[in-house]
This record gives sequence, C-alpha cells and structure tokens, in this order.
Amino acid sequence: MNERLINKIVRTKRRTLAIEITRDARLIVRAPQRTPRETIDRFVEQKRGWIEKKKREAREKLPSAAPKRFENGEWFLYLGWSYPLRIVENGETPLSFDDGFTLSENRLTDARSLFVEWYKTRAKEVIHNRLLHFSSLSGIDFALFRITSARKRWGSCNSRGNVHFSYRLIMAPLPVVDYVIVHELVHVEEKNHSSRFWQKVERILPDYRQHRRWLRDNGHLLFI
Repeated sequence: MNERLINKIVRTKRRTLAIEITRDARLIVRAPQRTPRETIDRFVEQKRGWIEKKKREAREKLPSAAPKRFENGEWFLYLGWSYPLRIVENGETPLSFDDGFTLSENRLTDARSLFVEWYKTRAKEVIHNRLLHFSSLSGIDFALFRITSARKRWGSCNSRGNVHFSYRLIMAPLPVVDYVIVHELVHVEEKNHSSRFWQKVERILPDYRQHRRWLRDNGHLLFI
C-alpha cells in the first residue's frame, strides 16, 4: 500500500515506530526488529497527510540549499548569522574572518576546503567549550569528543560514551548548537528516545523544542 511512499525501512532494537523526512524529501521509517510490514504500512497511512506536507516543504527548500559558488558578496552562515565573502588579490592569509570572510583570489580553486577547515576549527573550539559546560551542569560525563564531516547527522553518541558532532552545526545559532550537544550528552545515559530521555533533555534545556524545530526547518541551509 505504501510501496511508493516509503523509501527505506530501518530496523533496530528501538521499541517504537518513527518516521523521518530527509532534506531531499525521502521517507525513512525506523522500526523495531520484528514489526510486521502491515503494522508499518498502517502507521504510515495514519501519518500520510503529515508526511506529504513535510515532503512538499522539503522539496520547496531544496533550491535554496544549492552549493556555494564562492563569489564576491555571497553570504556564509556562522552561529546563525550571515556574513559576506570578499575576494581580494594576494591576501595575506588564504581565508580570514573579521565580521565577514576574506578569501585570497589565488586560492579560489580550493575555497571549499578552506571553508570546511575554518568551520571545523571553530566547531572544535566552540562545541567543545559548550559540551564541557553542559557536562558540568548536568553531571553527565562523556568519554571522547570529535568533530566530523557527517552530512546526515548533526551529532551522535556511541555505546562507549564518545560524542561526535558535524562541523556544519557551527553554522546554526548557538542555542541550536546547545540543543544538539545536550541531545547527544543525554544519550550517554539514555540510549534511545524514551520519555525519560526527553525529560532529561528538558531539565537541562527547557526550551529545547523550539531549537529542535529550527533545526528541522532550517537544517537544509547548513551546507557549503
């Protein structure tokens, strides 16, 4: 019944069914290992109106997520604010930032990699400091911290208590960054999205819902 609506079914040890609309308007259903296909189809059918609405919204957003062209005057996000790019001849440094980005013209061919490295450096500094803050605030200890190039996950936490964050997260407003940090930090103790998990998130970050909503609605913009 939902052959064309569902793009992928992911079966894990989770206890409940969940649906995800990706930034390219694909539907992923996450289900417990032994959930019958008929149960999944009924679940999706009940959500059909919402799914089709979210797919339309995702398709409408796709054009605005086009790759950067690295041209004079183009805008780049950092902590939720947009900053213009200025290209100069023979710049002292390949890429610098001072209330805007300055790129040396002779480095245009590797502009993307320069931006990625700049974002990774800032992400490592900012996210690590915020992670330490929330770890101290919550009393939840993590093992290792790492910045990644993940494109499909903002953050992750493995069974050993290692927390990873995509460098792209540093483009989002700081409260949104904080939400993802708290989300993964709580996963050190709570491995699934149970009611207890969300209660712990809310105790640390009472307004987490609005930041989660911002990420859902604007995450497609956090690309270069």
